[in-house]
Amino acid sequence: MTYCDFAEFYDILTEDVDYNLQAKYLTILLAENGMDSGILLDLACGTARLSIPLSDAGFDVIAVDESQEMLSRARDNIEQSGAKNIMLLNQSMQELDLYGTIDAAVCMLDSLNHLENIEQVKQVISRVSLFMNINGIFIFDINTKYKHKEILGDNTFVIEDENLYCVWQNDFYEEDYSVDISLDFFYKTDGKYIRTSQQISERAYDISEISSILLQTGFEVLKIYDDMSKNSIKEKTQRAVFVARKVK
Repeated sequence: MTYCDFAEFYDILTEDVDYNLQAKYLTILLAENGMDSGILLDLACGTARLSIPLSDAGFDVIAVDESQEMLSRARDNIEQSGAKNIMLLNQSMQELDLYGTIDAAVCMLDSLNHLENIEQVKQVISRVSLFMNINGIFIFDINTKYKHKEILGDNTFVIEDENLYCVWQNDFYEEDYSVDISLDFFYKTDGKYIRTSQQISERAYDISEISSILLQTGFEVLKIYDDMSKNSIKEKTQRAVFVARKVK
């Protein structure tokens, strides 16, 4: 999967995401589990809009993404913010290879759902575990099966901006709770609209599967929250947030 066109429009498509609020939520969860500073991995960092407030909160951030285009945008965002303690690395999640150990890690906005199968999910969590210090904290979220079936489903969405018109079309497959996403971008340049397209796939995984993988890879599951809250997950939870501690 390439993210060339997607990277160009990613910040517009995620304008509704309050990254400062999300960073505050994460830092609260980290602090509650004894982690208020240190080296933090932002896995699948995208354009680093979460990395920046996490850096501002006092963490030394390693921001990793497989897309060079995303990291190019990330570099621009970091320079504009003035943040100093963020390192950018161009790596896939499955092949994570750090220069040393980390104290904490986050992987947000359903990044793990972009992996093709549960074996790849296990590979990613294993790589995070490999580089994490004992008692380190790993926080990540996943879209639930409920969201894939009932919210994304076979639906079509339209996103409009001053210079961008995006048609978002989904195809849902119940056999593996995957969604194929087709994005058609119409962006205005030199007084006319140019069309480009992007194809993305996401797959939803069982909460129990993810919990089992964490246990197998040296973590204990501390909490599983409903998105951006301290509430337990429920039947209609759209995004589940895992908080895990490295124990071995």
